[in-house]
Formats: sequence, C-alpha cells, structure tokens
Amino acid sequence: MQIPVKRLTTSAVIPTKAHYADAGFDLYADSEHELYAGTNNENSAIVKTGIAMAIPDDHVGLVWDRSSMGAKKGVHRFAGVIDAGYRGEIMVALYNFGPNNVTIKRGDRIAQILIQPVPQVLMVEVDSLDSSERGEKGFGSSGN
Repeated sequence: MQIPVKRLTTSAVIPTKAHYADAGFDLYADSEHELYAGTNNENSAIVKTGIAMAIPDDHVGLVWDRSSMGAKKGVHRFAGVIDAGYRGEIMVALYNFGPNNVTIKRGDRIAQILIQPVPQVLMVEVDSLDSSERGEKGFGSSGN
C-alpha cells in the first residue's frame, strides 16, 4: 500500500519509520512551541506537521504518542483520528503533563501515525441485546 503525502511547506518532513517492521511512522513538527509545565493554558499546543495525506478508503490514521515524548518528557497527544476523507494538514494536539517545560522545535519527532484498516459496519437499533459473561458490569468489574 502507498499513502500519497503532500508537503504543504518547504520545511515539512515526510513521515518516516526507523525500522521496516515498526508499526508507526514518525510525525515531525513544522512549527515551534514551548509547552510549559503545570496546569495553565500554555502547557498545550496544536503542532503543525506541514503535510497532508490521502489515507485510502476503509482505513484510518491513528496518531499515538512516541515513547520518548510520553515516557521520558511527560508529553502526550490528544485526539488522533485522521479519517480517510480528510485532506487537510495533519496537526497534533500535545499536552505537557511533565514537571519540566518542553520545547518543540521544527523537525522534532512529536508523535507517530499508524495506518489501519477499518471495517465498514452499520449501527442497528434493537429492543434487547444477547447476554454475555460480563453483562452490564462496568469499569473495574474484571478485577485489578
């Protein structure tokens, strides 16, 4: 499968994988931001990547954390579903949960995108559902 990717700026970096068998392609910042520590309005940012892509029908692009950003710096992404029909710029919503300010520079790897198949399903209203072992038991009902 090939994913057409368009640079929207001259500084944009096409997504890459470090290893052939890696699941995700690294997404690169095409804008600069300072994500401050703490709980104020300056600890989050929408980071532009400078790219757009044509994800095939029946597929989705899922944006996930990079371990170096999440585990090491405390920066995590929010949102993260890129539908097949979207042709605009890919942007990544980042939030700093860590104890230190984090500087995002143009060209930094900020997240990763996984391209995955999505089955086409229909939602059908019914009067009742079949039973299951779990039933209606919710959060925490399956143990520790």
